[in-house]
Formats: sequence, C-alpha cells, structure tokens
Amino acid sequence: MHFTRLRLTGFKSFVDPTELLIEPGLTGVVGPNGCGKSNLLEAIRWVMGENSPKSMRGSGMDDVIFAGTAGRPARNLAEVALFLDNTNRDAPAAFNDELYLEVVRRIERESGSAYRINGRDVRAKDVQLLFADMATGAHSPALVSQGRIGALISAKPRDRRAILEEAAGISGLHSRRDEAERRLRAAETNLTRVTDVIQQIESQIASLKRQARQAERYRKVNALIRQNEAIRLYLQWRAAAERLRETEAELRSREALVAEITAETGNLSARQAAIAADLPALRNAEAERAAALHRLAVAHDALIKEEQQILEAQERLTAQLQHATQDMEREQSLIDDTRDAVARLEAERDNLLEADAAQEEERRAAAGTVEAAVNAAGQREAELDEIRSRAARAEAERNRLVHLVRSAESRTARMKRELAAARERIAAMAKSAPALKESRDLAAEIETLEKDAEDAQERVETARATVEACRDDEKAAREALQAIDTRLARLESERDALSRLVLTTQGEDRPIADDIAVAPGYEAALGAALGDDLEAPLGGAAAVHWSQLPAYTDSPSLPVGATPLSQYVQAPPALARRLGQIGLVEDIPDTAMLEALRPGQRLVTRDGALWRWDGFAAAADAPTAAARRLAQKNRLTELNKACQEVAGARAEAAKAHDRTQKALQAAIDAERAAEAALKAAGARKTDVQRRLGEIERQAAQEAAQRAALEEAIERLAAQYEEALAEKAAAEEALADLPPVDNIRRRPTG
Repeated sequence: MHFTRLRLTGFKSFVDPTELLIEPGLTGVVGPNGCGKSNLLEAIRWVMGENSPKSMRGSGMDDVIFAGTAGRPARNLAEVALFLDNTNRDAPAAFNDELYLEVVRRIERESGSAYRINGRDVRAKDVQLLFADMATGAHSPALVSQGRIGALISAKPRDRRAILEEAAGISGLHSRRDEAERRLRAAETNLTRVTDVIQQIESQIASLKRQARQAERYRKVNALIRQNEAIRLYLQWRAAAERLRETEAELRSREALVAEITAETGNLSARQAAIAADLPALRNAEAERAAALHRLAVAHDALIKEEQQILEAQERLTAQLQHATQDMEREQSLIDDTRDAVARLEAERDNLLEADAAQEEERRAAAGTVEAAVNAAGQREAELDEIRSRAARAEAERNRLVHLVRSAESRTARMKRELAAARERIAAMAKSAPALKESRDLAAEIETLEKDAEDAQERVETARATVEACRDDEKAAREALQAIDTRLARLESERDALSRLVLTTQGEDRPIADDIAVAPGYEAALGAALGDDLEAPLGGAAAVHWSQLPAYTDSPSLPVGATPLSQYVQAPPALARRLGQIGLVEDIPDTAMLEALRPGQRLVTRDGALWRWDGFAAAADAPTAAARRLAQKNRLTELNKACQEVAGARAEAAKAHDRTQKALQAAIDAERAAEAALKAAGARKTDVQRRLGEIERQAAQEAAQRAALEEAIERLAAQYEEALAEKAAAEEALADLPPVDNIRRRPTG
C-alpha cells in the first residue's frame, strides 16, 4: 500500500486546509515540540477508523475538531482525506476498479462521523475492512508511536500474534469473523422471534379452522343453491326451446330470400364469364406491346454504351497522337545534334593530319642536329668532369637550403591551418548566441510556468471546494430521494395490502360494499345502519342478494333534526330505498325523535350508535366488518392519491439527484483536469529547468574552451613568425648561391 497524499481540514491544530504529499521513499516531518507532528499520525489513524477518543488524546471524539484560539473561532467540523495508490490492483474487489482510492472521514460537532470512499458513502466497518485487507489499520503495529516499541517488546504472546497475523495479511479475516459472530447472534435472536411468530400463526390457524367450518356450511348452502339453479336452468331451457321454434320459422323465410339472391348471383357469374373470355386477347396485346417496349429499351441502352465506347476510343487515340508527335520532335532534335558532332569530328581529323605532316619535317631536322652534337661530345668530356665536381658541391648546398625553405614552408602552412582551425572554432562558439537567447527564453518560461502553477493550484483548490459543495448537495439530494423512496414504499405496501383485502372478491359474488363510496368519517355510521347486509352481492344467483326495486312514491320523511345518510354515500340504486330511511344525528336522539320513526327507518351517529323504528338500539362499539371494509376502501383511495403525489415528488427528487450527480461528476472532472494541468505545469517546469541547466553547463564548457583556444592562437602566431623568419633567412642564403648553369659553364681562357 502506498499513501500518496494526506489532506486535513479543521483537524486539531490544522485549522486551514493543509495537504501533505507523501512521495515514494522516506518522508519525514521535522519540527519543535508542539508543532503538530503527532497530529499527522493521529489523523492517519483517525481516517483509518479509530473510534477511541483516548487514542486521539481527547475525552470525546469531538475533541479532534479545532477548538479555537484567542484570535480564531472554533470550527464545527473536521475532515481528513487519505489518498491511496492502487495501480498494482491490491485493493479489495469492491474497490479494485479504481487506480486511486480517496478515503475521507468527516465529523460534525455533536453529529458523529461519516465515511466516503471515492465519493461513495460507506460504513466505518467498510473502511476498517479495507485497511485490514491491506494488512494495516488504525491499530496496526506498523504505526509506531511513543512508547510503542517498549510495549511490543513486553507484549504477551497473544498481542504479538496480531503482528504476525497482520504480516500474513489475515487481519481482515478476524474482523469478518467478529462480524459473522454478531450476525449469528442476531440470527439466534431472529429464531427466538420466529418461535413467537409461530405461536401467533398457530392461533391464526385455530381461527382459520373456524373459518373452514364456516366454509363447510357454505358448501352445503351452495349445494342447495345449485339445486335451485338447476330448476332455473330447466325453465330457461323450456323458454329456449320456444325461441328455437320461432327461430326455425324465421330461418325458412331467410332461406327463400337466399334462393332469390343465389339466382341473381348466377346471372352475374355468367356476365363475369363473358368478360373473362375477352380478357386473354387483351392480355396478349399488352404482352406484345411490353415485349416491343423492352426490345426498344435494350437497343437504346446498347446505343448509349456504343457511344461511350467511341468517345473513349477517340480520347485514347488523341492521347497516342500527342505522344507520337512529341517522340518525333525529340528524335529530330537528336538527329540534328548528331550531325553537328560529325562535322566537328571531321574538322578535328583534318587538323590532326596537317599537324602530323609538320612534325615529320621537324624530326628530320632534329636528326641532323643530333648527329652534329655527337661529333662535338668527345671534345667536351674533359670540361664536363671539372664542371660536375663544382656542380655537386653547389647542388648539395642548394639542396640543404631548399630543404630548410620547404621545412619552413610546411611549418608555416601547418601553423596557418591550425590558426584557421582555432579561429573557426572560436567563430563557431560565437554562433552560440542562440543558445544564450534560448537560456533567456527558458528563464522567462520558468517564470511563466511558476505563475501558471500558482494559477493551477488556485484552480485545484477552487475545484476541490466545488467538489465538496457538490458532494454535500448530492448527499442532501440522495437523502431526500431515499426519504421519498421510503415513504413511497411504505405507502405502496399499505396500498397493496389494502388492495388485497378490499378487492379479493370479483364477479357476480362481489359484495355491494365494493360499489359504495362513503365520505371519510361516516364509515361507522353506514356500517351500523346496514350491518352484514353490505356483504350481500348486487343481483345474481346468490341466495342472499340485493335487487333493484322502484323508489317509494310516498316515502315517509325522517324525524326533524335527522339528516339523510344518503347525502354522504354514493351507492347503487338498489340501496336507494334503504338509505332513504336512514337518518344521521349528532348525539343521542330524544324520545320524541324516536317516536317519530316510521317502519323501516333508523337513526345512526357517526361513531356507530343505532336506533331502529321497532325500538331496537345498539350502542357505539367496535366497527363492524362492513365499516372496516368501507374505511379501508376510503383509505385505499387516499393511498392511491398519496402514491401519485409522492411519485411525482420522487420524479422531481430523482431529477434533482441526477442534476447534483452530474454537477458532482463535472466538478470531479474539473478537479482532475486542474490537477492534471498542475502536474503538467510541474513536469514542464522540471524539463525546462533541466534544459536550462544543460545550456548553462554547455556555456561554461565553451567559455573554458574559448580561453584555451585564444592562448593556443597566441602561441601559434609567435611560432608562425619564427617560421617566417627562418624561411626568409634560408631564401636569402639560397639567393646568394651562384646559379648551377654558371658553375657548369665551360671555362674560357
């Protein structure tokens, strides 16, 4: 594991945002006592999941927040971020997809801590397991503090075992074992609760058995109902047989009509056959014309293709004609050049023949001169010997002086070349002015890069602040969305449960209560007024059911002070007679009101109390099954509306959450871009500084070489003057010698 950065904000003495870069190798923090060195180690342990205030040298975990000074107010939150390098992919599988891990712990005063890994909220246990799997943690022996070495030396074998387990990389297994033990204990608790639930279910089973007996009675009643239905079906069959006889008579009349229509259809078929007989000739004519049209189209396409081929052939022949014309012109120019060369060679041949004839005459004259010279040679032999001796001495002296002159010339030439080479090297060094200009440009670029780095650092800090703000907004939006999801799930679960309870019966046997809508608060009154009659279906073949009858023509009015319950109920017309005779009162009615009741009339209160015309009265008690069903139906309507409203609110919250997530991602991208720009500026600055150092070293080397060359030029110039003086002396002595021709001349006398 490699820690790359440690960022502290409001942690103990680090009130301002402080970032510590942890480079590869050994990183040390040096300072006097009380400067906050120990706070850095405690910050690392704290972000790793340390939960003991004593380990943080405080009485409570809120003590890690900056407590303020005489000149600065206290802070309400503290945050520590630890950046990990995961390029080797050593992190646990849940976090191994990222190249870098950012572990953040944030604490608010009196609100507890919150953990995040790469911007995602996690539990403290997840952070502890992350570092435990990496063989480290808040209590790792690798974190050595004051007195830790002595404690390790005097530790018990059980304590030393933790060091070996961490070195082996299995410390995370112990954390998971503790978690598994807690889950097992929780499972045991759940088993205890399951026992209680089983007892409750057994009581429900007893209730269901009673209901089963009621169902048995229901089946017996249902058998009687089927017997009655069989009788009804027999009567219906008799009626259907009568309708069948009527239908057969109508069928015979319809068959006569069909015969007339069939005759008319035969006439139309004959006409269709006549038209079909003329159709083949027309189709043949159409086919011939289509074939002719096809032949013309094929011929037209062939002509167009032939025209294109002719045009292509014309273009190809034109190009060949141009190439042939160019070749003829080139060959004609070659023929003209050849003719000029032949004429020039013939003229040279004539000149050579004339020169050969002149040389033949000169050879004949030279042969006569040679013969005369041979005759005079004998006379000059004696003189030649004396001349040879004097010439040998003079030749030796001349050779010595010539050697001196040539040696001086070679020395001067060599020194001249060396001087020229040295001056050329100095001139080449003088051309290094662009390197000096480059060094000045690089120095200016370094200043610009330093400014860019400062701007990039400001952008990084601004981007980080923006990221934190966006994370807070995203967290708030996520919490709001989660709260709405929780509320919506609760409402939907309640709605689904009520739907299963209220809408269990469908078809003809559906109770009439499902077709009634009652105003909220009046369910108990309607349930008390109608009672179990609300469970009967509307019409159908059931033994107990409601039938629709016409309304009363002379319906008696309700007592004075009673409000018709039908004002608060929407029900099928079959209940009109019953609801019209039910009055709603606010309190217990007096005797006069009860005596004013007519047969079939009754009074109810909102809480379910009942007074009937025949003297029967019932106090308000627990609501009946019908009342509960009506209340559940109203509650289901309210839940449907509430679910729609909450679903709309959730859509808005989801949009807001998406916006905050996009803003957070954009802020993270901006932070990464700013960090990349800062890193690029630093890398460029390093490259420029390295290049500037190379130029400065090269300039120093060239200055030393220039000084050495200038000294060599001075030395070579002096040697060059000496060589010129030696050469002048040798040439003067050589000029004083008599010519060899004078020495070899024959003496006169």
